[in-house]
Amino acid sequence: MIDAIREFFGVVHWGDAFAAFVLLIAIIDPIGNMPIVVQLQDKGAKIHPVRVAFFSLLIFLVFLLLGDLMLVIFQLDIRYFAIAGGAVIMLLALEMVLDTQIFKTTDLGNESSDIIPLAFPMYAGPGSFTALLSMHVKYSIASLLVTVALCVVSLYIVLRGTNWLTRHLGPVALYVVRKFFGVIAFAISIQIILTNLFSCLHGA
Repeated sequence: MIDAIREFFGVVHWGDAFAAFVLLIAIIDPIGNMPIVVQLQDKGAKIHPVRVAFFSLLIFLVFLLLGDLMLVIFQLDIRYFAIAGGAVIMLLALEMVLDTQIFKTTDLGNESSDIIPLAFPMYAGPGSFTALLSMHVKYSIASLLVTVALCVVSLYIVLRGTNWLTRHLGPVALYVVRKFFGVIAFAISIQIILTNLFSCLHGA
């Protein structure tokens, strides 16, 4: 068991894991989404950070481990999916930077807020799915598993301290953080699109 763990961490490229973490946490945006969590709580929803983190982790793992199978079923080249995924990430980044809403979601009520809308689609949603599959072109599964673990832990910490962070950071700081991660996500989306576009053109 210990040898297996050592072997796993031996194949993890920590630079890749951190780079992927920056993109994925920007898409998840737990700090920028804190006002939504507070709003749900004000409406009477009970938020359980452990449940939200657990269900988000399950969805992330499905995205990461079964995403390739989905591509095979639909006969899609992962590079083309990465280009499309980069476009989706770009739109999500524009939402964050321009304070606009491009993607619409349906309010399904407060009875199961831990799963819907928090775990899915707010945290582990289409943006996360496309980001993980897009990054799978460049990064190893081992590195992305570490990325997912870091993101889930970060998500749990932020959810756990939502009320404290909201009081101490204030709306201005939350606004600045959201803009910062939006710009990072926008830049990385351009990199994903151009890298895979050149790969497709070169392959053709």
